[in-house]
Formats: sequence, C-alpha cells, structure tokens
Amino acid sequence: MTDGDLLRCILHVMGRSVIPPDEIRAAVGKGKNRVKAFNLFDGNNTLQEVARKTRIDQGNLSRAATSWVENGIVFWVGEGNDSRLLHVYPIPEKAPRRAR
Repeated sequence: MTDGDLLRCILHVMGRSVIPPDEIRAAVGKGKNRVKAFNLFDGNNTLQEVARKTRIDQGNLSRAATSWVENGIVFWVGEGNDSRLLHVYPIPEKAPRRAR
C-alpha cells in the first residue's frame, strides 16, 4: 500500500462523514451514465477516458465535472497532463430504497 492509497482512504472516510450519499447523488444529477462517470473519476482516468467509456460528450462531461468540483465532490489531483479528477467516494449506481 502506497502513501497515495492511504490518503485516498482518509479522503473517502472524511467525505462520507461530511457529505451524505443523497447529497452527492443530487449534485451528480440523474442518469446512469452521470453516476458511472462520477465513479470513474477515481484518480486513474482522464476526462477524455471517462467521456469515451461513458459515451458522454466531452464538452458536457467537462461542464458536469466543473460543477462537481465547485460543489466539492470531486477535485483535481496531479499537474498538467498528469492531472486527474478524484471523487470524494464512489456512489452506488442505484439509489437505496427507503423504508416506509
């Protein structure tokens, strides 16, 4: 396990304690592809790779990612050509069912 892996774990734990999954899901927006794109921003994929994997127009994905950065649910790591987006933690593709 690297230092980067440990920092990612800390980020995920802190993110869950501060931002509930429902708020992240609301900020991500509706649509299975948007959730898939959000989850692909794990610090390993470029914006172009996520656009190709989800078949979302790169311009639309870029605008969504900018909104997510402004909402504090993803952030940039790295510099220049090595920069990637990293989510605070992945969310399930389907929203959990609510008890009555």
